Amino acid sequence: MATIRHIEDIQAWRKARELVREIYKTCAEGALKKDFGLTDQLRRAAVSSMSNVAEGFGRKSDKDFARFLDMAKGSVVEVQSLLYVALDVHYIDEQEFQRLNQLADETAPLVGGLTSYLRRRSAKTAPDVRSPESETHDNDST
Repeated sequence: MATIRHIEDIQAWRKARELVREIYKTCAEGALKKDFGLTDQLRRAAVSSMSNVAEGFGRKSDKDFARFLDMAKGSVVEVQSLLYVALDVHYIDEQEFQRLNQLADETAPLVGGLTSYLRRRSAKTAPDVRSPESETHDNDST
């Protein structure tokens, strides 16, 4: 794997960003926009998927990065669960559900694949995938 210098270099982050954008669009339309609780939870879960990839990237080690990626993947699955709620209460139609669920289906394996890669590297005690510059942006807050 090439050295990752910027968060934008991570395909899983870019796909999570796309998921956030599409969730926000859908939450601003139709009956869903009137359900503030569901809309808020959908948005938070989507943003959490993207943010946890970013926060993990900013950590000191691949082990920490992988832990945050686990949370990111959990948030993607939460989005999928909440999409079922929106479908079941007829806030979104089957076509919109399928479109967003497919986007989440594309995001989860990217996050999971990066997690697996980092864990394999950590087990082999290989050097970190991030460039030395990225380690100067250490962030110990959660």
